[in-house]
Order: sequence, then structure tokens, then C-alpha cells
Amino acid sequence: MNYTEKGTLILDGKLVAKEIQSNIKKRIEECNVEITLVTVLVGDDKPSQLYVNNKHKQATSSSIKSIMVNLPGDISQSDLENKIKELGDDNSVNGILIQMPLPKGLNENNVIETIPSNKDVDGLKEKNLGKLIVGNNILNPCTPLGVMKLIQYYKLETSGKKALVIGRSRLVGMPQVLMLGSKGIDCTVTLAHSRTKNLDGLINESEIVVPAIGVPNMINSKNVRKDAILLDVGISSDGKGIKGDVDFEGVDGIAKAVTPMPGGTGPMTVACLLENTMKAAELQGIIPKEK
Repeated sequence: MNYTEKGTLILDGKLVAKEIQSNIKKRIEECNVEITLVTVLVGDDKPSQLYVNNKHKQATSSSIKSIMVNLPGDISQSDLENKIKELGDDNSVNGILIQMPLPKGLNENNVIETIPSNKDVDGLKEKNLGKLIVGNNILNPCTPLGVMKLIQYYKLETSGKKALVIGRSRLVGMPQVLMLGSKGIDCTVTLAHSRTKNLDGLINESEIVVPAIGVPNMINSKNVRKDAILLDVGISSDGKGIKGDVDFEGVDGIAKAVTPMPGGTGPMTVACLLENTMKAAELQGIIPKEK
């Protein structure tokens, strides 16, 4: 395990993601099958292009065939949904990812609901989110799933712990609350958001904190609890580089464990996307389910 000079455990997402991807590659090659992930990028948003290119690179290194579909930013809702339906009907396509955010004027929920449930590798369809609620979770949202895999890899104690999730998005916050409160994890979870009062007080009371709102250094030496576990999902840029919601240097020696930014939850999100693609192929009968 890797610790800072002041004794805080660094939750190395790159390390864990590499192991996950190595296992994916091994399994696909053992089964001698071709698994295909299609990423759909609408418009020319530069950060989204970078994210898609990275996902393509990591998929290829994991023996997953990756196809990038670039669509114009002024595409109509009906044309976009028809394209997703076309991909959904294509038996050679095992996973479909819509890169978010979509350009203004497009209904994201309707686009997501167009993806077949067994190809929804982002785990964002209402049906798949519903399965998460009842514990029948096959394709989970990738970022909160990555957070849970970090907790499990480093064997961090969760039972009975006070956990705080900051942000209530469909992509991260809401499913994260469900995962942390699930049977076997057993946290007592609080959800905070833009209208939450006394946020610093809640942070200080919490033993596990998952911030996901994109406010640099909102978790810092002044509000963090001694020996807290900090899993930083927030991301923002100040022109000099990306920053997380956690002041990594500021909480050093105070927090028990913390994810770096970059190199923490980001690589885990991509690894879980690729693992979901393999699980989707299992649901489609392309490869046998693991026993």
C-alpha cells in the first residue's frame, strides 16, 4: 500500500483499474470472442472528445473492440434516437455509451431510454437503476461502482459508518447513496446538495465522504474529520490543470485515506465501463457468465 509522508493512505485508482482491465483482457481472450463497445459523441466538445479517446484507448488495451460514432451537434432528437436504435438492433454491438453532456436542446433521458437494457453499459436506464434499488444490480453506473471497488480493494471498513454523498446526479450521487447503504456495505448515508445547510458541519461529522460537485478544495483541513475516508469524484479546471473537490495536500495527515486527482476515481470509472461491457456480453449470451 502507498501512503503519504504524513501517513494518509493513497487510494490508487490507476493500480486497481489496471488489475480490473487485466482480468477483462484475460477472460475475453480465454473465451476467444469479440466484444464491441460503441461510444456515441454528439458535437465537438473538446473535453468530451478527450474522454472518448481515452475510453477507446483503454478498451483496446483490454481486448475490447471500440468504435467511435461522431454525430453533428445540430442533430435532431429523432435522428439521434434512430441512430441509437440502429446500434441497439446490431447484434455485433455489445455495449452502447452516450457521452454526456449532450448539446442543448436534446433530451438526455429519452436518448438513454432508447438503449437496450442489456447494452446500457453506463447503467443509467430507468430499468437498470431500478434493479440497483432492489439489489438485482447487473449494470451499475460506472463512477459510483468504481468508488465501491476502491473501498473493497483496500478493505476499508464501512459497516455502521456515517457516509456523506455531496451531489444528487443520476450519474453519481443518487446511485452512490444506494450502493453505500446497500446490504453488506451498511453505511448510514446522508445526501447533501446545493440547498443543504451547514454543509461543513455534515462533512466534519462524516467518516466517509464522496464529493461530486466540482468545487475545488471544498473538502479541506478546516472541515474534514480526523481519519475520514475521502473518495473524490468532483472535477474542475482552473486553466492550469484539473482539480478535485478534495484539497489533497490540505487533508494529508488528517484523513485516513484519500483518492488523488487525477489517478483516483477517474481510471476506475473507465475500468468499470469496460467491465460492464463484458457483463453486457454475458447478458447477451456472447460469453458464459462467471460462476
